[in-house]
Amino acid sequence: MTRFVRWTALAVTSALLAAGCGGGSSDDDKRGLSWGRCEATGDAPAPSSDWQCATLKVPLDWSKPDGETIGLALIRAKARGDDRVGSLLFNFGGPGASGVSMMPSYAPTVSSLRERYDLVSWDPRGVGASEGVRCRGDKEIQAAESVDATPDTPAEEKAYFQDAADFAKGCRKDAGKLMAHVSTADSARDMDRIREVLGDEKMHYFGISYGTELGGTYAHLFPKNVGRMTLDAVVDPGADAVGHARNQARGFQRALNGYLKSTGQDPAEGSRKIADLLRRIDARPLPTGTPGRKLTQTLAVTGIILPLYSRDSWPTLTSALDAAERGDGSELLTLADRYNERDPSGGYGTTTHAQRVISCLDDRQRPTAATTRKLLPQFEKISPVFGTFLGWDTAGWCHDWPVPGQHDTPEVSAPGAAPVLVVGNTGDPATPYEGARRMADELGKGVGVMLTWRGEGHGAYGSGSDCVDSTVDAYLLDGSVPKDGKVCS
Repeated sequence: MTRFVRWTALAVTSALLAAGCGGGSSDDDKRGLSWGRCEATGDAPAPSSDWQCATLKVPLDWSKPDGETIGLALIRAKARGDDRVGSLLFNFGGPGASGVSMMPSYAPTVSSLRERYDLVSWDPRGVGASEGVRCRGDKEIQAAESVDATPDTPAEEKAYFQDAADFAKGCRKDAGKLMAHVSTADSARDMDRIREVLGDEKMHYFGISYGTELGGTYAHLFPKNVGRMTLDAVVDPGADAVGHARNQARGFQRALNGYLKSTGQDPAEGSRKIADLLRRIDARPLPTGTPGRKLTQTLAVTGIILPLYSRDSWPTLTSALDAAERGDGSELLTLADRYNERDPSGGYGTTTHAQRVISCLDDRQRPTAATTRKLLPQFEKISPVFGTFLGWDTAGWCHDWPVPGQHDTPEVSAPGAAPVLVVGNTGDPATPYEGARRMADELGKGVGVMLTWRGEGHGAYGSGSDCVDSTVDAYLLDGSVPKDGKVCS
């Protein structure tokens, strides 16, 4: 079971980098950081010597600042130029993305920003090298692939909810008391501690996908500390758990329609064809080239989702769908495995584990099976391809969760904060464009500044628009705030 909110660049790398020893400056040492070389873990090589890693101790429970602590893994590359603004902190989404592993691979995209900023990221609490949570083993994850995420019978429904309950128990066993302290608000407070130890008066920040919700939460908690903040691929702060699933059904269907039009197909007819293929796979999973593994309906949906994150991947989707129509599920399985971070040896990443632990602590709403059954018709109307899957997800995602959620929707109002640049992409599948407008409005008048890109894919910066890139660069590098409502086509 996977909630589709992650940023596509998560597929770039899954390495976790640990903090090295020594090499920190005396000022860093005084602030509680000792920077050293980043070391490789697993099969992934260490990044170049440009990068330094460190571990920062923060309170487990921010209501008890002098109590038990946990370690946060940080990574940075220092600014190249002499006219340094400060540190620019990145969060790559999820929730659950490892900033320590992703920052070096993303650095070429933001190379212009490194002229005036130290590029900094971290593994948020519960993620990767920062007390990362693992809720089940690789064999259990693969076994769960056979669970039908769109149950059609009482037996399938029972298995679906039992799997969700088992996952929650595994999270509780692994995370222990950390499970109640991995909320977005907890991470926002961690961010302010990171700002302090980096020696920055203001928080300069680049949040992507879920990172926009984290950025909005930070702005609400610490409005006077906001410096230059960019939010790209924006999560709708006004959507509750059901509303978010509804938004995603709309966004992915919108992206699928764009894909179908690009292949010369009528979107309605093409969607019906794909929905029919998924029904056939639900009844009889397809064989693949991997011994012992078949393409289930859930894996097929996941495989369709991944290439919709980027227009460049649309030809891959065409090939995979054509193969599935011929009875071969190998290509869609490969795409699903990429999304699920499954390596050739059968090992799985844990991004979705952290994603669930964090989001279920955030979300108070707990739809029941009965509620979901009533919602299914509207979800199916929004998207004949993704609606049923995302509708059932509203009930299964946090089913039988051992800790209560904290809110229905996050609070992001930030009166008195400096202008925050909110970037919305009209063709974004995972975080539909409407959410960006909502974020800009809820940040408050004079705070939320809207920039629109009429494009495709998840996120706008670095996606091929010189207009978007130059506008964001001018804001972050020079403090040049664009006119609210600017549109890049």
